[in-house]
Amino acid sequence: MLTIRKLDHFYGSSHTLRDVGLDVPKGACTALLGRNGVGKTTLLKCIMGVEKVRGGAVELEGRDITRLTPFERAALGIGYVPQGREIFPRLTVEENLVMGLASKRSGAVKDLPAEIWEMFPVLKQMRNRRGGDLSGGQQQQLAIGRALAMRPKVLILDEPTEGIQPSIIKDIERAIRALAQRGDMGILLVEQYYDFARDLADHYVVLNRGVVVQSGAGADMDRDNVRAQVAV
Repeated sequence: MLTIRKLDHFYGSSHTLRDVGLDVPKGACTALLGRNGVGKTTLLKCIMGVEKVRGGAVELEGRDITRLTPFERAALGIGYVPQGREIFPRLTVEENLVMGLASKRSGAVKDLPAEIWEMFPVLKQMRNRRGGDLSGGQQQQLAIGRALAMRPKVLILDEPTEGIQPSIIKDIERAIRALAQRGDMGILLVEQYYDFARDLADHYVVLNRGVVVQSGAGADMDRDNVRAQVAV
């Protein structure tokens, strides 16, 4: 579904991503792991077109999208849930979700997928409440719902468990698992919480100092001692 080939990125003279390659297949969750500052979020911004790459390619369903704008990539089917959620605090829950339809030619509440309300029933209960009045965990569910509004082919999640209470982490885990098992979407999950990533990952990739240093099947993460690669 999504393929990264030999990606290179620089901040000034600093070579932040080196020859990075990974695949995000349809119907599976690919976990991208690594310690703070190794380039995970930078890679996601390169995938979304927020950061320009020096070399390599980003491909969606075999199409090279490396030079497309972030808006064009979203319109083609890449949904992005950024670290820190970045919901619109003064808009209602419903209005935030409709903003997820911005990459479409038109969009209204009636166009929102029913699965958003089914996966996150608290959003339906609070649909007229302002986003800024929600708890951190509820805002995270809202951010995921907003990305799902455009029915993405690829869903990218950057640290979805950061600052979230355990009960809502379980809700988010169930939602991600259900989306992967549905079979029509590829999921790229960046996560520091090892157990959460291990339980969801069909495949894993470990990044260290901008280089892919290890990869494999999610079921082998414990055997491959991946925890040691991400422990602080």
